Amino acid sequence: MPYYSVTGSVARTTTTRSWRGGRGAERFPAEQRVVTASSDIQTMAELNMEAKLKNRLKQEKVQLWNAPFTDADNQPGRHHMEELAERYAAQLDLSAPEVGGALEAIRLQAVKRGKGNKTFRETSVATLELLLPRDSKKDPKTKNYLEMRLDVSVQEVVDRIGQQFSLKHVKLIHNGTTLCVDRRLDQQGVKNHSKVMVLKVSDGEWKQQANEEEEKMKRQSESLQRSQKGFQILTERDGSEDPETTPFLEIADQRGNPLKIPPTEKKALILAMGLHEKGRSLMKKKQFDNALLHLLEADQQFSRCGSALLRSVDNYAVLQLDVVWCYRALEALPCLEDGRARLQRAEDGFLQCYGEGQRRLLMIKGNTGKEEVLFLRLYLLQSLLSYVEGNDAQARLQLSKVEALYSRLRLDSEKMSQLTALGFSEREVRLGLRACGGDVQEAAIHISSQRQEREQLKRRERLKRRRRVEAISTLTELGYSRRDASRALHLADGDVDRACGILLESHQGALSTNNNTEGVAPEKLEQLLYLGFERRVSEAALRLTGGDVQSATQLLLDNQGVLAPDLLSASPPSSASSASSPSSEEPSTSSNSPEDEELVNEVLEDIAPHEEDYLDLTLEEESELIATVRRYLNREATPTV
Repeated sequence: MPYYSVTGSVARTTTTRSWRGGRGAERFPAEQRVVTASSDIQTMAELNMEAKLKNRLKQEKVQLWNAPFTDADNQPGRHHMEELAERYAAQLDLSAPEVGGALEAIRLQAVKRGKGNKTFRETSVATLELLLPRDSKKDPKTKNYLEMRLDVSVQEVVDRIGQQFSLKHVKLIHNGTTLCVDRRLDQQGVKNHSKVMVLKVSDGEWKQQANEEEEKMKRQSESLQRSQKGFQILTERDGSEDPETTPFLEIADQRGNPLKIPPTEKKALILAMGLHEKGRSLMKKKQFDNALLHLLEADQQFSRCGSALLRSVDNYAVLQLDVVWCYRALEALPCLEDGRARLQRAEDGFLQCYGEGQRRLLMIKGNTGKEEVLFLRLYLLQSLLSYVEGNDAQARLQLSKVEALYSRLRLDSEKMSQLTALGFSEREVRLGLRACGGDVQEAAIHISSQRQEREQLKRRERLKRRRRVEAISTLTELGYSRRDASRALHLADGDVDRACGILLESHQGALSTNNNTEGVAPEKLEQLLYLGFERRVSEAALRLTGGDVQSATQLLLDNQGVLAPDLLSASPPSSASSASSPSSEEPSTSSNSPEDEELVNEVLEDIAPHEEDYLDLTLEEESELIATVRRYLNREATPTV
């Protein structure tokens, strides 16, 4: 998968991943871990039973909202409900009171849905089911609803939720997408009876001072924007400056060879990969609500990348797994439709990327043991969702695959100790043992080989950067800007003579077309065109920003490369400076302001320095969830007396 290499900071990708660099998985004390696996068996069991009952009602075409199960006053037809409960209890090996309670809950839900449909037809007021945070539910067994028109802005819904449920600073998720507060519900696919997940962005109750509370709220609400801005700055850097002082990102295969990707697609890919890394970093800190926001935004950015690229890397598939893992941690498994679809995309992605039976992966990397942790998590989540859907047989089938994988991937503490005694890190040991099927000697050889390859890659990158800086210096001595020199070298694959020829041709072409750009410096226009923006909007953006390439780039990014018709014909500001010549143009690939450098440093901290960090799982959380799903299924397999 492609990964980022961070050189002074470079980002990289591999033919089997999309950018990784890696720290070992952080370890947390047991009391700090969020463990849904042991959270509430009764709730999961109720979801399982409800799904089974709904399937039987559907098969038998039983309509609980109609007579004889519901009378004219919407009260239950007790005799018929009791008979139905006793019959289903015998079929499902459950107690009649349990089944009766579940059937009544289903009946009430159906009656409410019918009322909601009638209300919606008559008044256009929709009923939305809210999936509230755990600590905001007064009664975990009671579903929460909100009645709203669908032609109102999401901000109005947020305000209503804040008033009705005493929640401040929330974000709303529908079908795996964060709803925009300034757009209407119906414009974002929300319909009558839609399920909407409510995430708290901040909680000021834990703050003792008002200023501290405000600061926390501001940090959390701006977290996503800061991440986006930081990675946008990095995508605009081309490596023409010293990478030791001005970090930049590059996408390369696992051997360190840069991948040639169209500029606009590359920017979307880097941004997507960066937000994914930020989300994974937040997951390690157990900040699953904030992590989910970053992961969903990463999902949106990946959708802007070409399908051919996504089929060749596993990043997108891993992202789908991470989103559903957050759903699990947030106890949002009622988001079944989105979760099931994401797991299917993950499974399809692994098949396309790794090949049938992981043969392609074996050919590329020589082993498949490390990636098996992804399949363990995939099958485990599939088993959990199957149970919630009431499909116990499928849940057991998937869980048996999980347990078989877990027995192979669980590491022997004695073998771990032998290898760590040789000076290897825990991360190296975990990855090495899994790659070598638990063989200690083979793992030691594998780890040593990996270290040598990584060191060779670093030396090659240092040599490559030194030669690049020298080549840029040679071209700048000829009077060209560092930006133009860098771009020409990129087009010439590092050949200085070819780069010089490209610069000469470009300079001559720019002079002949200078009168057609209404005072816009051609070299600045070429920079925006190189980034993938259209000529007309690029010229307008430069006019509006007085020829400032950085500001023009940001203007186009903020407007997704589209400007209003009136802006396309707008005149430049009166203070606009005249176009500069190529020889005087300074590099504008990045902003070195303290604020921007702070943003860059923030996002770089979230890029794992090891490309296989996403595979370094201790399997502690997975082990707990395996035990819990097994308890769910054993409970169902025990006949009720």
